Amino acid sequence: MKPASEPDNGQFPRIDWLGLDGLLVRFGEVLGEPANRAALALRHAVEREGWPGVEEVTTSLVSTYLRFDPLSVDADALRATLAELVAGRDWTRADLPGGRRLWRVPAVFGTDLAPQLEEAAALAGLTPDRAVQEIAATRLRVQTIGFAPGQPYLGELPGHWTIPRQTELTPKVRVGALCVAIRQMTLFSVSTPTGWRQVAQTALRLFRPESGTPFLLRPGDEVMFQPVAREAWDRLCAEGPDGGAVAELIE
Repeated sequence: MKPASEPDNGQFPRIDWLGLDGLLVRFGEVLGEPANRAALALRHAVEREGWPGVEEVTTSLVSTYLRFDPLSVDADALRATLAELVAGRDWTRADLPGGRRLWRVPAVFGTDLAPQLEEAAALAGLTPDRAVQEIAATRLRVQTIGFAPGQPYLGELPGHWTIPRQTELTPKVRVGALCVAIRQMTLFSVSTPTGWRQVAQTALRLFRPESGTPFLLRPGDEVMFQPVAREAWDRLCAEGPDGGAVAELIE
């Protein structure tokens, strides 16, 4: 078995060992739509294969991870099978998995609920109104879930949104805060400090530990944010954990 740090050929995609029970297929070093598409499509394909002994298949921004039972699986044989699947097609051009959903989420941009809209817009070279229009017009893919339970990384915005994180942390944002940095957005599932700039606030609760499916969003889902007035905030909060959000299947 190769060491965990040793790549296959120095090219992408490549397969690395992670410890004694993991394999990681990487499609790139930096985030881009093709690499994220490939990771999502490969995950779906491995799940469909249903290989014995594979206990978990997950994705990050540009990679697919398999965890297997090393006591019941020949690790080298599994790697060879995985390598054959990976080599069988160009995953960066693969169709995204079926069953994905498009979420339309009401959001209050700016105001006292999201005080950094103007700052973020200026860094992107936009007026606040234009910034809201661009965000609202973009279908943002859930690229991965991470940092906190059920928290999505959403992307990508146009290139002028390659704005840095803050040098100092915002002490705390609410659950449902929509924040931006480096062409990505994240919708916070917990109240936490952050270095991302908050541009909007939603009433959507993403992490529901009392539910049989505690994470509301799944990698591959898409999200659009619909601007609403500050006066709508109390009504959205009263609408329950969805906060006025609705979902439809993507065909």
